[in-house]
Amino acid sequence: MEKKIRWHDYITINIFYFALTARSQTLTPLILPLLVQLFMGDEVKGAAYGNLRLWALMIAVLMQGLIGILSDRSTSRLGRRRPFILIGGITEILVFIGIGVIAATLEGTTGYWVLFGTYILSMLSSNTGHAAVQSLIPDIVPETKHGIFAGVKAFFELPAPLIFVSFVVTRMVEVGNIWGALAILSVVVLVSTALTMFAPEKPIKEPPYEMDWKPVLRLVGMTVVFTVIILGSGALVNYVNSLAVVLPDTTALIVTASVGVLGMSVAVVLGVWSSVQMSIGGTGSGDNTSFTWWVINRLAFLVGSTNLASFVLYFLQERFPDLEGAAAAGPTAMLVMFVGVAILISSIPAGWLTDKFGRKPVCAFSGVLAMLGTLVVIASVGMTMLYIGGLMIGIAIGFFYSASWAIGTTLVPKQEAGRYLGIQNLAGAGAGAVGAYIGGPIGDGVGFTVLISIFGFLFLISTLALFGIKDQTLVLEQTGAVG
Repeated sequence: MEKKIRWHDYITINIFYFALTARSQTLTPLILPLLVQLFMGDEVKGAAYGNLRLWALMIAVLMQGLIGILSDRSTSRLGRRRPFILIGGITEILVFIGIGVIAATLEGTTGYWVLFGTYILSMLSSNTGHAAVQSLIPDIVPETKHGIFAGVKAFFELPAPLIFVSFVVTRMVEVGNIWGALAILSVVVLVSTALTMFAPEKPIKEPPYEMDWKPVLRLVGMTVVFTVIILGSGALVNYVNSLAVVLPDTTALIVTASVGVLGMSVAVVLGVWSSVQMSIGGTGSGDNTSFTWWVINRLAFLVGSTNLASFVLYFLQERFPDLEGAAAAGPTAMLVMFVGVAILISSIPAGWLTDKFGRKPVCAFSGVLAMLGTLVVIASVGMTMLYIGGLMIGIAIGFFYSASWAIGTTLVPKQEAGRYLGIQNLAGAGAGAVGAYIGGPIGDGVGFTVLISIFGFLFLISTLALFGIKDQTLVLEQTGAVG
């Protein structure tokens, strides 16, 4: 029999995503870029920011997989996932205090490297909670309700925190009140963590499988392989770009953009394929081929959407010269707000549409729409057109988050949900690493408009990856497993 779902379960199971996104949307597009620019200067800000994002996000990949395995086996009276969410929430508040001290007291390369180390600690804490919370839906929710729960998850994960950050946190960052922004963020994390403790999670008496350190070693190997592939792709892109500087401007732009797309595509496809084979191989109980293409689909899309947010401040500074320094924070937040409103409009209907019309068609539509929205952003000559492009991208993201997650929850074996969903963080964390590390130097060299166009093309790569995913609903119907 299906578990009875109460109205407040929709909130308690998903509210922690509000805290995670509020954190990332405060640090990634606002506080971190401004501090890196302040510490390192304009000439190398893209590369310095990309370097910081790469290593921090590779820690995130490792941490989510490790916590996923540990939470699968947890026999705590609080449940399998909630103890890790509690630890992650409390320690992240301590990290916010550290960032505030750095912003107030340090400068130059010393400030950059201390910020670098503190951001690593932030990834350890936030991904302890993130790895645990993303298993709550497959743990608790009946599969027939995965679509609507994924839609509610998308609401808490994107539009609600984006709008909140735009109206509340950004106003403080604009006037240099970083301490105020971090204080509000700390309250958000604390309240969200407390509410998640009321999620209807039941403890387990025995671990579902015996502890085997081989998956942990494979996880470390996976992270190393993925990192090496990103570093190699980045080195290749940088080498070709260094040769392109002697070419005519138009030719150099075409070569740089083409090599950037190639480098990111190689990092996405080869990185995911190699990493999943190393981490799971023939040891998992799921459909590893479909799972791999699902992670590729997510990674390619999120390389585009995540890094549009990461570099939009630098893009606006380049496109509109009057937006210098922190003056770009307001328009950046306004664009993010338009994206958030669009996600708000689309996220809940997207869950219903996903259940009605199918996961893959909705997911494919989101990739095409996001690509078109990026083209509008690139072609913008004023803020109105820019916001229209943001609305298109936001609607696409709302559809994608609901449809893609609904696809994944049918591919992940329930008894190993933490392990598989931890590994899929190749997409969540890897997106920032691929886009920022490879893309940062491109932005420094030929401009952030070219970089944004590359991210737009990644949405098309995401759509093409759907052809490799088997429709599990059809498979279950054909085998008589759905009645």
